[in-house]
Amino acid sequence: MERISLENKVILVTGAAGFIGSNLVKRLFKDLQNATIVGIDNMNDYYDVSLKEWRLKEIDGLVPAGIRYAFIKGDIASKETIDKLFEQYKPQVVVNLAAQAGVRYSITNPDAYIQSNMMGFYNILEACRHHPVEHLVYASSSSVYGGNKKVPFSTDDRVDNPVSLYAATKKSNELFAHCYSKLYNIPTTGLRFFTVYGPAGRPDMAYFGFTNKLLKGDTIQIFNYGNCRRDFTYVDDIVEGVMRVMQGAPERKNGDDDLPVPPYAVYNIGGGQPENLLDFVQILQEELVRAGVLPEDYDFEAHKELVPMQPGDVPTTYADAAALERDFGFTPRITLREGLRRFAEWYKRYYSA
Repeated sequence: MERISLENKVILVTGAAGFIGSNLVKRLFKDLQNATIVGIDNMNDYYDVSLKEWRLKEIDGLVPAGIRYAFIKGDIASKETIDKLFEQYKPQVVVNLAAQAGVRYSITNPDAYIQSNMMGFYNILEACRHHPVEHLVYASSSSVYGGNKKVPFSTDDRVDNPVSLYAATKKSNELFAHCYSKLYNIPTTGLRFFTVYGPAGRPDMAYFGFTNKLLKGDTIQIFNYGNCRRDFTYVDDIVEGVMRVMQGAPERKNGDDDLPVPPYAVYNIGGGQPENLLDFVQILQEELVRAGVLPEDYDFEAHKELVPMQPGDVPTTYADAAALERDFGFTPRITLREGLRRFAEWYKRYYSA
C-alpha cells in the first residue's frame, strides 16, 4: 500500500451535496490544515432538493482558514463538465460518490442509472487517465452481493448475480475500475457501503421514510414480513472508513511479465451487525418518542403493515469487514440505537426550524 498525505492536495468529491459526500467534505475541513477541496453535484430532484441545499449551506458555514473550497453545480455524466473541471483544478485524489441511488427507483427509471452510474463513472475514469491522479476512491454498494446465501458477505465472494439494475451498475463500476487500473496504472479503491443512515440522510431510506410517514399518520410497510436483516452503518463510520482508505492507495508495481499489476482494491464498509427490520423499527420508534418527534401515546401497531418482499430487494445484508480492519485498523463502532438517536434529534431540530 502506498501512503498518501492529503495535506496540500487538490481533492475532488463528486456528489458533494449528497448524504455521504457532504459529510466527507465537512470531515476534510476538520482534519486538514491546507488543501483545495472541489465539490460537484447535479442537485437533481430524486429527493427533496432543499435538503441538499441545506447540506451545502452547512458546508459553506464551516470552511476553515487554509482550505480553499469550490462547489460546481454540474453533472458527472457530462464529459465536457468533467474534462473542464480536471483541466482547471487537476485533482490528485478523487472520491466518486455521485450516483443515482435506490434499488426500487431503478426499476421505474433505468435511464438515470445508466447516465449517472455508468456514463458518469466512465467520464471520471477517462479524466483520471488523461490527468493522472494519486488515488481514485469510489462508492460501490453491498447490493452487488445480490441474492448471495453465504453470510457474512466477503469481497472474495462471487458477485455476478445482481438482482437490480442499481446493483448491476455498481458491479460495472468495479469492472471499469479494474480495467483502468490495469491499462493505465491508476490506483483505484472501491468501497461497498452497507445501508448508510444518519442525520440529514436520504428521505428514500427506510428510517427517514418511516419517520415521515408516521408523522403524517400513514402506514409504514415492513417488507418480507419483517424478516429482512440489514447491516446498518452510521454515516460517521462510513466517512471514517473513506478518510482512511483515501490515504492508502493500492501500490503500483509490475508483475513477472513487466506489465502493471492492477493497483486495484475493493473493501466492505459495514457494521458487521445485521439487525432485524422489526427490531430496527422498534428502536426507531423509541428514539422518535424520546426526541419528541412523536407523542408518547402514539399507536405504532396501528401504523405498521407486514408485506411481501419487493422486486430487487434482498433478505439480508451482512458485511465481513475484516480486510478493512486488517489494512486500515478500522471497524465501524456506532451502535444502531446511538445512530438513530442522533437522527431523531436532528429530525426534530431540522423540521422544527
